[in-house]
Amino acid sequence: MADETNALVADAAEAVNETAEGVKAKFSKAIDDARAGALALGKDLQEKAAPYTEKLSSGELLAEAKAIGEQAKERALNLAADGKVKASDAITSLGKVVADNAGLVDDKLGEKYGDYARSAARALQETGAKLESKNLEELGKEATEFVKKNPVIAAGALIAVGFALTKLLGGKSDEEA
Repeated sequence: MADETNALVADAAEAVNETAEGVKAKFSKAIDDARAGALALGKDLQEKAAPYTEKLSSGELLAEAKAIGEQAKERALNLAADGKVKASDAITSLGKVVADNAGLVDDKLGEKYGDYARSAARALQETGAKLESKNLEELGKEATEFVKKNPVIAAGALIAVGFALTKLLGGKSDEEA
């Protein structure tokens, strides 16, 4: 019986060894397959990235980015210049409207108030002309200096402009909400 038991144990050990060898072989094959898949994926990614790598190493992407940046800068400057022209035209037009109505103010409120209106009209027209004559760089420097010297006034003006834009663009007031 001991011989049979030894034979069974030997057979079992041999079966375990064969199974272990089979598992090892399957595991090794799975690792090899994974390694081959990873290499293939890496190669595929390198092929797909090659045009971008070439562009990056040659500075082509940087040149494209600079060109787009220059286009954006040019567009912003054009918009700012158009805005400056429109703002100066609007201020000048407002001055003209006030000047045209100064006589009406004389009739309704008195000559003293009409003179105030004419003075305000001149100031508006002069401001419009000054705005038109300055370049954008000068305006930017002046705006920066003004904000540094008068931060409270600048903040108040921004709030007022924001409120006016909200009203003009159809925002609801507290009473409507």
